[in-house]
Amino acid sequence: MTDRTARDTGGSAAKAAGGADGSEVLRDQIERTRGELGDTVAELLQKADVKGRAMARAADLRDKAGAMTVHLRDSAAQAGHAMQDRATRTGHTVQDRATQAGHTVHDKATEAGHTVERGVPRPVRRVVQAGLRHPRRVLVAGAAVGALVAAGTLRRRHSGRH
Repeated sequence: MTDRTARDTGGSAAKAAGGADGSEVLRDQIERTRGELGDTVAELLQKADVKGRAMARAADLRDKAGAMTVHLRDSAAQAGHAMQDRATRTGHTVQDRATQAGHTVHDKATEAGHTVERGVPRPVRRVVQAGLRHPRRVLVAGAAVGALVAAGTLRRRHSGRH
């Protein structure tokens, strides 16, 4: 028996039972049918609302894109911090090695200076030590010697002697 047949039969039974009770059953059936019809119409309108569905889909996609952007920014920031840490560690390593090399060179130069100083005759050693104590005087003396050498070279060229 179909829904319609049951309603028709229910309506006949209500008529047969009496007028007041039958009209009440009929009103209930009408209300139920109106509710079902309203639900069906709402479903059809929702399916027919292409613009609304497209807007909802666009909003979902915007939300997903925003979340992906945040995720990518976080990943990029983490990668940047990792690279910065690695560069800092590398810089410290290079700096430590350069400092160590500088100390080694300084130590070897000092050792070579002491070796040369011990091998130089005593009078020359005193002049070198004085020059180390007073470097300005050594520079002035060196400039004077350089000027004398240049003057001698120019005089020789001018007179024709090479």
